[in-house]
Amino acid sequence: SLDFWKLLYVLLKQIHGGKWTESDAIGAQVSFVKWALWYHGYGRPQLQRLAADGSAGSRELLLAFSWLLHCPGLLQQLLARNRVQTGDGTSVCTCEDEVPESQEGPGEAGPEGSVDVRYLQWLHGRLRLQWCSLHAQHQEQCKLLHKIHLFTSGSHMDQNLGHFSVTEADLIRHPENYKQLLQLLESETMQLEAFLEWKQLEPVYWQWMETVLDDMAEEGKMCESQDAAVEKRRLPEVTSCCPWAAKLAGQMDRLSRDLLALQEQLHQLVAQRKAAWCEKVAAREELQKERFSAAARRAQESAELKLRGLPPLCAAQQSRMHGLCRLVLRNKQPASSMASGQCVAREAAAAASAAEVIRELRLREASLQRELQQLQQQCRTRLDGVAEGLEGVICISP
Repeated sequence: SLDFWKLLYVLLKQIHGGKWTESDAIGAQVSFVKWALWYHGYGRPQLQRLAADGSAGSRELLLAFSWLLHCPGLLQQLLARNRVQTGDGTSVCTCEDEVPESQEGPGEAGPEGSVDVRYLQWLHGRLRLQWCSLHAQHQEQCKLLHKIHLFTSGSHMDQNLGHFSVTEADLIRHPENYKQLLQLLESETMQLEAFLEWKQLEPVYWQWMETVLDDMAEEGKMCESQDAAVEKRRLPEVTSCCPWAAKLAGQMDRLSRDLLALQEQLHQLVAQRKAAWCEKVAAREELQKERFSAAARRAQESAELKLRGLPPLCAAQQSRMHGLCRLVLRNKQPASSMASGQCVAREAAAAASAAEVIRELRLREASLQRELQQLQQQCRTRLDGVAEGLEGVICISP
């Protein structure tokens, strides 16, 4: 069990990008494994009830390990994380984020009261400053990458690339780093070979796990039957040993009958209240039919306005890109293929050009700008309504 806890701890630490050491206490390892499995969606209560010293639970840990292999794709994530990157890559994402709408209306204060507007303005200014600094650093990085790709153009053996990456240029300047890169590539090759061997033996493993699940199900049924038998014979044993147990059992029976009677009365009261509420709701619906129809019309109009901008988005939906792409300079080709690369989530031969990515981002920017204008108009309308209710106050919009 201890070895299994340590194995899961090391693997889950690698997935979450954390560092692990041999000196970590077993209690910390057990708690981290439980938390990580719960975070990934493994909610089996038997695992959470295991002891914190790691002295038991080998079969439960085997089941959790098998779940990690199947659901989150443990081996695939480890191979992708430990992959040696020799090219210049960048993350490309043209997917639309699903931002949940706030339940509170614009301008409403939260339960904790009002917040100082000056503090919010200071936070906004600080965020904009950091964003501008990050953007400037990213632009400088892009300029340096372009210089390296341009100066080494035509030097690469692969004609599809044509230029060196930063790693390859560094290896040319410092050949002593070649041994370290070679070791990393050999380690990655060994991992890929082990993964191929595992894929060949994987059906045998899952057949064995089916037998393990059957045994665990049978043991669970036996434990439930034993617990039920113990509960049934517990009261007679007590009554035979203790002279006052019979009187206590009689009192418990009377309390049980009283509880059943109260439960029946509660059910009747709930049924009566429910019937009364149904009558009130029916009467309220009759009164609010006109208001509901007006709200439905407004919602339909809003949906039609949003649907007007969907045709160009639907046309570009087929070319959604997400993942890591390799930067490749294309000077002698048209602007539609200035950059190409392989996306992790796409096919191996898939390529993304810079012009396509820019066009996707501009469409997304236009959609967000329209949504921002709608929200601003709603805020103005609400502020005008609030200002009308203030007597003797003149509100000047910025």
